[in-house]
Amino acid sequence: MTSLLSHGIEVTAMGEIRRIGILTSGGDCAGLNAAIRAVVHRAEGTYGWEVYGIQKSTQGLLQRPPAVRQLTSEETYPLRVTGGTILGTTNKGNPFAFPRADGTVGDCSEEIIEGYRQLGLDALIGIGGDGSLAILRRIAVQGGINFVAIPKTIDNDLGSTERSIGFDTAVNIATEALDRLHFTAASHSRVMILEVMGRDAGHIAISSGIAGGADIILIPEIPYTLSAICNYIQRLQEGGRNFALMVVAEAVRDENGEKITHTHALGQCRLGGIGQYLADHISEAAGAETRVTVLGHVQRGGVPSALDRLLATAFGVAAVDLIAEGKFDHMVSWQHRQVVSVPIESAIAHYQAVELDGTLIKTARAMGICLGDG
Repeated sequence: MTSLLSHGIEVTAMGEIRRIGILTSGGDCAGLNAAIRAVVHRAEGTYGWEVYGIQKSTQGLLQRPPAVRQLTSEETYPLRVTGGTILGTTNKGNPFAFPRADGTVGDCSEEIIEGYRQLGLDALIGIGGDGSLAILRRIAVQGGINFVAIPKTIDNDLGSTERSIGFDTAVNIATEALDRLHFTAASHSRVMILEVMGRDAGHIAISSGIAGGADIILIPEIPYTLSAICNYIQRLQEGGRNFALMVVAEAVRDENGEKITHTHALGQCRLGGIGQYLADHISEAAGAETRVTVLGHVQRGGVPSALDRLLATAFGVAAVDLIAEGKFDHMVSWQHRQVVSVPIESAIAHYQAVELDGTLIKTARAMGICLGDG
């Protein structure tokens, strides 16, 4: 036996690995199935291990018996082009404050750990974003679970990796939307506003905005003023342009610094509505007819891009190899055009916002794109 000295977790030697589990957690995205396929192919084909897919993340481990399915290379072959996740996922119900049937809230982490033990697994691969991985890692530390992580999030805000599964596909979808909006904007002399996801980061907005030829890009990292936006639109009009394209990240606040959210029927509060807020104010101040398109979950679905398939496949292979090496409590990461591994603790501790002095911001400004700050 070897030991992860930082947390005292006992890990199984390579020769003792026989059966591993894999789950997807948090919001879905394109590329998850490609990662699952790669894990199964590498584990089964190279090491002769059995792979069990856990249904709906930790909720599958709460069921008795645990909700799992054995995965084979033959079964998962077509998954490289399939969107979503065949295992299902969830982004609600924190196991450490889990809502019970009687209306109370309790800690069900030990029940999850017991479900893992009932399956006789030697290691677990979790695919998730910062929130999911923080929860999964806490459970792994508590239960002495040999845990390895794969990063996925369309927001691309997870630390210690340049890219996460799902981001490229989301950017491609947003870029295509801008391409399509360009023609209808010109036809009707309108300001077209595209509201995109990204949670608290503006990565999707800045990337798709530059690629899709947006005139204005608003991201949470850069404060804006409505006057700056309206003045920019008026300059476009004076220069002979009869339309404008704007991309806004969902977490951009109103001019008073307040988040714009809406509450679903089940009581969940979600970001959304900044596009309409801007449309109402711009239409009045700039005298420009505006229309809003909210992409929403369209960005999560569909066939994964070639880059997301490549990234997911490389991550899946590398995650299995980390188990073989006994290198647990680590996350696979894309850095400097190759896959490396980093401690999960450092990855979830560092939030990756858009760098204000980074290449994309400099590129946007050089292209004359308005970022709302002057």
